[in-house]
Amino acid sequence: MEEVRKFLDKVYPMSQSDWDFFSSKLQKVCFKKNTILLKQGQVENHLSFISKGVVRFYIHGEDYDLTFGFLFENDLFTAYDSFISQSPCAYQTQVLADAILWRITFKDLQEVYQKTEKGNLIGRRMAERMYIIKAKRELSLLSKTAEERYLDLFLERPKLIKHIPLKYIASYIGVTPQALSRIRKRIT
Repeated sequence: MEEVRKFLDKVYPMSQSDWDFFSSKLQKVCFKKNTILLKQGQVENHLSFISKGVVRFYIHGEDYDLTFGFLFENDLFTAYDSFISQSPCAYQTQVLADAILWRITFKDLQEVYQKTEKGNLIGRRMAERMYIIKAKRELSLLSKTAEERYLDLFLERPKLIKHIPLKYIASYIGVTPQALSRIRKRIT
């Protein structure tokens, strides 16, 4: 649980009493590789910290899945739109490797916001962080070639290339696995 505290302290340091209250609401949960955490149509009820593992965000299709996000150890994740609106999610989340998550429910997080001194500020900063990640991803899809997106991924997130099946990476950068193979050949 110390990694959660270190992460949050980088966002905005919490007092010991705020941390004690917040951490009392966290639940440690383990998931096996390829477990679907949230199915399309379900309501997201957790904000989770990845202590171990990799999480994929995707739209499930009959012929193929469209992957649009990955998160790794020492990061927070949620299906944020579903979480804040408490409405059905239009996509799914899945762990791609055995995972250990620290989770807090929507209800408990609202209580943290109400009863702690800095809870709302940390929540706002996390929302801003998620927005920046989303905006950067959208701009990349609109302004860069698939090869540029792959190179960015390789430079910014080398873990991704090592731990995620190429079919998911291809989907993430918006190409077929065959096109990704050609890109990789050109680069090396």
